[in-house]
Amino acid sequence: MSVRRLHSEQPATFEFSKENLEWAHSVIGRYPEGRQASAVIPLLMRAQEQEGWVTQRAIEYVADMLSMAYIRVLEVATFYTQFQLQPVGRKAHIQVCGTTPCRLRGAGDLIRVCKNKIAEKQFALSEDGNFSWEEVECAGACVNAPMVQISKDTYEDLTPEILEELIEKIGKDEPVAPGSQTGRQGSAPASGPVTLTDPSLYDGSRVKWGLGADMGEPEVETAPAAELAPETKSQPEGAAPAKAVGKKPAKGKSAKPSEVKAEPAPVAKPAGEGEAPALLSEPLDGKADNLKEISGIGPKIEQKLNALGVFHFAQIAGWSDDNAAFVDGQLAFRGRIAREQWIEQAKVLASGQETEFSKRVQAGAVSSSKSGGDA
Repeated sequence: MSVRRLHSEQPATFEFSKENLEWAHSVIGRYPEGRQASAVIPLLMRAQEQEGWVTQRAIEYVADMLSMAYIRVLEVATFYTQFQLQPVGRKAHIQVCGTTPCRLRGAGDLIRVCKNKIAEKQFALSEDGNFSWEEVECAGACVNAPMVQISKDTYEDLTPEILEELIEKIGKDEPVAPGSQTGRQGSAPASGPVTLTDPSLYDGSRVKWGLGADMGEPEVETAPAAELAPETKSQPEGAAPAKAVGKKPAKGKSAKPSEVKAEPAPVAKPAGEGEAPALLSEPLDGKADNLKEISGIGPKIEQKLNALGVFHFAQIAGWSDDNAAFVDGQLAFRGRIAREQWIEQAKVLASGQETEFSKRVQAGAVSSSKSGGDA
């Protein structure tokens, strides 16, 4: 890092405006007694926003407010390159990213624009005093390179012509829109997005994002459980509900795979969704297994599985690939069963053993597996 020193010419005084002083006191009040120095960075930044740069008097003013030695605040101001220690353009100080991705995409041309339209050297003011510029390291918008940052906003996908136009508009006090200057959506491919092109997938109309399960299941608006149950939704009118047959497990123990033999209720097979597994109308012996002990199953998914007629580890342990495909089709996000290895986990749990995850659930260490939690 280059040596950073205070500018040779300094104003005689500094003080916060009335609004900024009130704001500063509210920020300082967030910290416990004796820890007010923690507010030094936000106060210096507000001083810079007010004056355009951080002056020596501003450093001393902030130090007095926080009961800090001047040298301590000076250390902060000279360490962080976000603080400008010399006068900058009244209307804009343009920070041009010169890191490799931007260089490869034309940052050198943007620097030439700054030299031609503002000043030959970095930090020098333009003739009218409205602009200054500097080259900085990565500003974090590599996908949309090349780019510049002005104040708190970034301007991306630039060409020399676009940057010249931005400078002219700012000089005339005309509004400029931050972000991509070519209409790119976020950081999507320049030619347009090729995945997740349905807006309803990410605009919140389908999903209310929550913390779900152990892996992050969204909070999905679903039909009532009764509507999802095979025997009430897909079963032909008048058909009897599924009945479990075979040996019941001892009370408090999970049924073994060989003990669960359910006659599935007639379920209409959705096209390409595999075959419905053996489903139950109610848990064996009236007690369902805690399916949340399987990593990837939270309260909401457990409710869905119960509504389908899945109550026991042994049922999941006995699923074929077609069975898993059928159940996967009933979930909001497909691929969970294979990705999170439900069947493998269920086989361990159905045999009476424990997994590391099930131990954590039993110990109450997995908040998303608690009843009533998110997903």
